[in-house]
Amino acid sequence: MNMLIDEIKKANMMAMKERNQAKRSAYSSVVSRYQLLKSKDPSKEISDADVLSLIQKIVKELDEELESYQKAGREESVQEIQKQKDALKEFIPNQLTEEEIKTIILSLPDRSIPIVMKHFSMNYRGKVDMSLVNKVLKSL
Repeated sequence: MNMLIDEIKKANMMAMKERNQAKRSAYSSVVSRYQLLKSKDPSKEISDADVLSLIQKIVKELDEELESYQKAGREESVQEIQKQKDALKEFIPNQLTEEEIKTIILSLPDRSIPIVMKHFSMNYRGKVDMSLVNKVLKSL
């Protein structure tokens, strides 16, 4: 059962009823990528973690778009992109802080890069930025 995509589809319907273009655009983007993922391999079960990963990719793309609009001085577009990001962030769980990541790494018996990265990707998928884990690990 995939609950997260159902929540996003409901939120998309609400945004449509409210005529909220920013939210609708953000949620539609997730739904269409979900459908694309499903069509590539209909037998594969798409988990909430997969949907979360899609959302995070879209947020990163929006960040890049936001940056280029800021450089171009297109304030209206900047605000629109920010609204889309805010709408998507409602579905992303709180991310682990650098301090929390450090504590987890220090609790591991083996702190080699492959072991630590595997531990985080298996146990904290969607709740941690893997590049931040790498940065914290290298700082220890």
